[in-house]
Amino acid sequence: MNEIRVFSPATVANVNCGFDVLGFALDGLGDEMVIRKVAEKGIKITQITGADLPYEAKENVVGVAGLEMVNSLNLDYGFEIEIHKKIRLGSGVGSSAASAAGIVFGINQFLEKPLSNLELTAFGMKGEAVASGNEHADNVAPCLYGGFTLITGYSPLKIVSLPVPEELYVTVIHPQITIKTKEARAILPEQVSLQNAIKQTGNLAGLIAGLYTSDYDLIASSTQDVLVEPYRKNLIPDFDFYKQTALENGGLAFGISGSGPSMFTLCKGIQNAGLVEIALKKALKTKNMKGDSYISPVSRNGNRILEQK
Repeated sequence: MNEIRVFSPATVANVNCGFDVLGFALDGLGDEMVIRKVAEKGIKITQITGADLPYEAKENVVGVAGLEMVNSLNLDYGFEIEIHKKIRLGSGVGSSAASAAGIVFGINQFLEKPLSNLELTAFGMKGEAVASGNEHADNVAPCLYGGFTLITGYSPLKIVSLPVPEELYVTVIHPQITIKTKEARAILPEQVSLQNAIKQTGNLAGLIAGLYTSDYDLIASSTQDVLVEPYRKNLIPDFDFYKQTALENGGLAFGISGSGPSMFTLCKGIQNAGLVEIALKKALKTKNMKGDSYISPVSRNGNRILEQK
């Protein structure tokens, strides 16, 4: 095998109550990457489609994560990379994480002794930091593991895969505005009240319990954010209107995907997800906001090989 084509899924991070520690993979929406093994050491990006990104490896998420892995493993060969972006930059559904996870997953396929998903996540985080300014795994981990992932610690890195209830779907809307992850992090307070910390902890625990027991009422009541949403929602015009619309039309929970501007609605069943999508598309139109929408089950699959030669 000298060449593979890899699919890397879009993801929803934070999931309201799990800032920087919780995320899940989407189904169908994602980037593709062609990775060729070559004799020359290092990473060389040969083609980029779908986005205006730097070809210099040290300035590109793919290059940074790939170089970190190649250099750490002291490989005596390198890779040529084609990047085909299908997730819009700055959309809030893990565009940079898909790039970072895709390259480390791809390189892993060429190793005689493949690394674990935990080890790959650590390398992917190096690339993610290029886009967001810090190393976090709540997008990279679900890219690699699939499903819901919970980061229980960063030093050392610890990741737990969580169960996905059979009927759990998500409706995503992406208003055509841009929010930079670094800017969205900069507006957050450095300290929070003890009362809110307790409430958020209970919400996260409740959501995890709901996932294990397929308790949709518990999922709905627990997927609330008292720490981050009050600040970040101000970056999205009419956020409260979209939230009210989603919840009044059958949504279990509504929130900001990652740093936004995409917003997600958890739903029980594809029919409810469809009704929420119709209502939110009307809501966007009411506010004269152009936007895209997408329905997906919470995907149990992460990165995968599409083709190999």
